[in-house]
Amino acid sequence: MSEFLYQQAMNAFSGAMKMATLFSPKIKLGVEGRKGLIEKLKAVLPGLIETRPVVWFHAASLGEFEQGRPVMEQFRKEFPDYFILLTFFSPSGYEIRKNYSGADYVCYMPLDTAKNARDFVEIIKPEITFFIKYEFWYNHLAVLKNSGSRILSFSTIFRPDQIFFKTYGGFYRKMLRYFDHLFVQNEESLKLMHQINISACSLAGDTRFDRVRSIASSVRQLPEIESFLHNFPCLVAGSVWEADMVELIPALNQAEQPLKAIIAPHEIEKNQMENWRKSLSGKSMLYSEYKKLFDAFAEIQPFDYLIIDNIGMLSSLYRYSDIAYIGGSFGSGLHNILEAATFGVPILFGNKKYQKFQEALDLIEEGSAKAASDTNEIKLYLTEWINEPAKRKILGVISENYVASQTGATELVMKKVRDILGSK
Repeated sequence: MSEFLYQQAMNAFSGAMKMATLFSPKIKLGVEGRKGLIEKLKAVLPGLIETRPVVWFHAASLGEFEQGRPVMEQFRKEFPDYFILLTFFSPSGYEIRKNYSGADYVCYMPLDTAKNARDFVEIIKPEITFFIKYEFWYNHLAVLKNSGSRILSFSTIFRPDQIFFKTYGGFYRKMLRYFDHLFVQNEESLKLMHQINISACSLAGDTRFDRVRSIASSVRQLPEIESFLHNFPCLVAGSVWEADMVELIPALNQAEQPLKAIIAPHEIEKNQMENWRKSLSGKSMLYSEYKKLFDAFAEIQPFDYLIIDNIGMLSSLYRYSDIAYIGGSFGSGLHNILEAATFGVPILFGNKKYQKFQEALDLIEEGSAKAASDTNEIKLYLTEWINEPAKRKILGVISENYVASQTGATELVMKKVRDILGSK
């Protein structure tokens, strides 16, 4: 692809998003959220920034935000005079974290047209810019480079099948050369960078490990969850979709051992949760209903399944799990397994789309994670781990030690930041 074709594609993409608002509430949120964005920023940001230098963090969505959070928070501690601008591409990140107190201003990133990029960078004038994991936008990168902003990417991961490494990928390789430094997650990514003569890169690992370790050390205690469990083994099914529950519900219904389950959907959809409750053979309650009863009466008749009908609890729930099931792998892709692993539990997920996640491959190799193909395999692993608590504990230690051994990426990124800002 040439620069001309890229510009045409971005313009077409902008039009396609507007058309898609007729069919997708999520896309509509993103389009509405960007209406008049440049004009609003011109009116608001100069007064907020005043004479403070700006650092810009960009995350595609919520997962990338959590990945970038350790660096943002450490940056704030070490460079408190900087104005932190946080942008998102996706509504699923922006809508949940638009009030994040660790940033001075949160908004959408403008779509990557040449004019948007020029206008946006002229307003914010970032001294240093961070793109988290996968974000590569040509116009913004080019304008940032010309402006003198230092550009870093961290927790980045590359695969041989990506366009950067194709014979026709020259335009995309050009984007990589705009970065002052890329901190990659694994050795394979580093080798791929060297193969295309990108030398401004180094192995740092994944900042998500730092994030989940931080979560584990400050997690909330939830007495209502302790009451729900009644000392029974507990499965926490986190970030699950319909495709996960099609396989998981029959396995729960067929369980021969006493087991409690906490089910946290990836998206809160009332009708879907009600359908799940009808399909489960045991008694279930929504968390919102249960919390009201617990606060009023403390003692409640035992039940089997707790359905979490809110966003934001999941990382605190894993501490109560004996086994974790992580959703997404029967659909678009596996969600974060590290939040569960850091609490020392064996982990299950679907076997369809997990291969791009290094931590999933690592934990399978270590033996503390299993990729299940269907209901029967889910039931098999649940039965084994419930019946053998000693083995379950050993596997949990493997999970916890794995996370602990992978921390430190944030410090490597910050060392580079100190070098850059110290030289100005």
